[in-house]
Amino acid sequence: MSVLRDRAGDYLRMRRALGYNLEVQGWLLGEFVAYLEQTGARTVTIEHALAWATSPTTASRPYWAQRLSVVRQFTRYLQTIDPACEIPPASLLPFHPRRVVPHLYRPEEITALMAAASTLPLPLQAATYRTVIGLLAVTGLRLGEAIRLDRDNLDVSQQLLRILHSKFGKSREVALHETTIRALAAYGRLRDRLCPKPRCQAFFLSTRGTRLLAPSIHETFNRLVEIAGIVPRPGGRRPRPHDLRHGFAVATLLDWYCDGADVQARLPRLSTYLGHVNPASTYWYLTAAPELLGLAADRLEPTLEGIA
Repeated sequence: MSVLRDRAGDYLRMRRALGYNLEVQGWLLGEFVAYLEQTGARTVTIEHALAWATSPTTASRPYWAQRLSVVRQFTRYLQTIDPACEIPPASLLPFHPRRVVPHLYRPEEITALMAAASTLPLPLQAATYRTVIGLLAVTGLRLGEAIRLDRDNLDVSQQLLRILHSKFGKSREVALHETTIRALAAYGRLRDRLCPKPRCQAFFLSTRGTRLLAPSIHETFNRLVEIAGIVPRPGGRRPRPHDLRHGFAVATLLDWYCDGADVQARLPRLSTYLGHVNPASTYWYLTAAPELLGLAADRLEPTLEGIA
């Protein structure tokens, strides 16, 4: 193992101890270190950083900027140990992201995604993706939380999942509907039959018996979106697994509005369920669906009439 790989490992451990998961960032940093090792580099230079960041020539500029950002954060740490390390300037590959409206899946689109997953050639892969998609849709879990689930995190008797050491080091219990429990239990039986000797204790397994990787999930998910015939909304972005979390939050609010509930009073419950530190974080997910805007306007109208 090279010195650079050791230092990258120390950097990731330090930041994760502060509460950051760094799943994608950790994977990208590993790829960058492998590139440096192949070139024989002993430290990081701006030239190496830029060459690696733009090496997927067909990728978008925002993705290049993301890759360079991962390197930039690492070099700020590395330079405190190795003065020869160069930090890529912020003006290099500048990108100022703007929030893009997420894709709010219709129920029939979720069904189509799960059906598309069933067409994957390997039985374990098909069952895994079908179950992961269903779980994300009905619980609003983060993708990383589903990946990190171990077998003993599912409590069938209490009908809940234990989400341990998630974002910012928080843990929580997520209550599940009995139909979700049955689906997870059925997946577990099939998983154990198809992979009786797994290489880890992950609940969701790859076909190699290992824990799933986020980049592989995103790649396969994009294929499933095409198979299911799901297209972005006008002005929207390509549907992502994370959009299922947005959809869960919006659907929960719609149900509360339709039930005549005090949504403002219940919002902390949704925040707790989603694993947010405070309700302010939950507002990020409450993207304005047309139905939600209509219900909000109906409630606001009497107040505005009173003011007039």
